[in-house]
Amino acid sequence: MQHVSQIRNRMQRAGMLIFLVLSAVLPLSAQDMKFEYQSLDKGNEEILLFMRMQDVAYVDKVRLTGEPLRVPRPSNAPFKDTLRDNRLEFYSYVFFPRSVRQGRKYPLVVFPHGGIHGTFETGYVHVLRELVAQGYIVVTPDYRGSTGYGRSFYEAIDYGGLENEDVLVARDYMVENYSVVDPDRVGLLGWSHGGMISLMNILQWPDKYACAYAGVPVSDVTYRLSYQSPGYGKEFQASYHVGALPEEAPEEYARRSPVSYASRLEKPLMITTCLNDDDVSWTEVKRMIDALQAAGKEFEYKIYPAMRGAHLFERTDEKEATDIRFKSYRFLAKYLKPAHPFKNEKELRKAGYKYY
Repeated sequence: MQHVSQIRNRMQRAGMLIFLVLSAVLPLSAQDMKFEYQSLDKGNEEILLFMRMQDVAYVDKVRLTGEPLRVPRPSNAPFKDTLRDNRLEFYSYVFFPRSVRQGRKYPLVVFPHGGIHGTFETGYVHVLRELVAQGYIVVTPDYRGSTGYGRSFYEAIDYGGLENEDVLVARDYMVENYSVVDPDRVGLLGWSHGGMISLMNILQWPDKYACAYAGVPVSDVTYRLSYQSPGYGKEFQASYHVGALPEEAPEEYARRSPVSYASRLEKPLMITTCLNDDDVSWTEVKRMIDALQAAGKEFEYKIYPAMRGAHLFERTDEKEATDIRFKSYRFLAKYLKPAHPFKNEKELRKAGYKYY
């Protein structure tokens, strides 16, 4: 895929040139410049994403509406202030395998991205190709707080809160608007913050999903902030976000943590982590595992030893990682019944990387 990397480099150089011109012409603050650059980078990533998926999938981007902002923003326009309860717009990518035929039913995978201010980008291409090859339709929401959509959307972040409703909206959109989606075969797949969203969705709306896979999931936000750097906590202290630290608002942080909902598990769930995760500590994930066990719930989990890639140990392109993804796909296939589940690791490698 050398041509793709060459295109990426050209696009990044072009984007940087545009960015420099804008910053020279417009009186932008450092913060505004950051958001302008993120928007340019997002546009480049999106073009590459479509390019790298178009041979195996029909790719679309749809505009949806979620709940209104949790923290309303007053403006200098009284007219706009009367409409602060309008629903928030956000985007989702949709991937249909080219084998999909009208009149048939196919399973859906809801795939939320990770990162406290992440975005869906080309780093997920191989996973997408692996999913599409098995016959899954995939929806990937850029929920509130995602980067690439400007400052206002960035500051709409609601970590552990309304972002979960955004993901549910994307799920419901797919079921309600595409007759080829089987509403009884909808699963969740996510890692890190995406794993947290997978947990929150399967625990809060079990009637909407058949199963969920949560890799290295954020599980207890209060505990998480206790071992992260002070700068991490500032993301939550922002006036447009929680506006307080856990010791000041313990109930609010509990509300945003999957461990608080462990007793609600009704559907099949698989959780994975590793001992050298350098982002979401395995001890945090263990709190989720312990909470589920204390509630008497049946689920699958695996705590791997120290692994190459650490926090990314399931998501690199190395064979060790793709072999683990094969296990995650076997779990999903058990409940979602795709038309072409992988029989072995070689089939996965061929689907994601063309050759093995």
